[in-house]
Amino acid sequence: MNVDILYFASLREVLGREKEAAELPETVRTVGELRLWLAGRGDAWATALAPERAVRAARNHTMVQAAEPLQAGDEVAFFPPVTGG
Repeated sequence: MNVDILYFASLREVLGREKEAAELPETVRTVGELRLWLAGRGDAWATALAPERAVRAARNHTMVQAAEPLQAGDEVAFFPPVTGG
């Protein structure tokens, strides 16, 4: 399954890219599994997308939880939570 992945704010800076297209293995079927698969790349990926880090996700422009299923052609965005005041 192919998906487009976008990285925003500090994630974009740490990972050195703003987007990529990825062919996912059959074991990656949810947004949470995608995050873990990306973290499995190691180094900056493992740190930026570690399970204990606060990272939000959107699928096709809608905020979602880790259990959200993926479909071919989806756009998945990862970004840190926004704080304001």
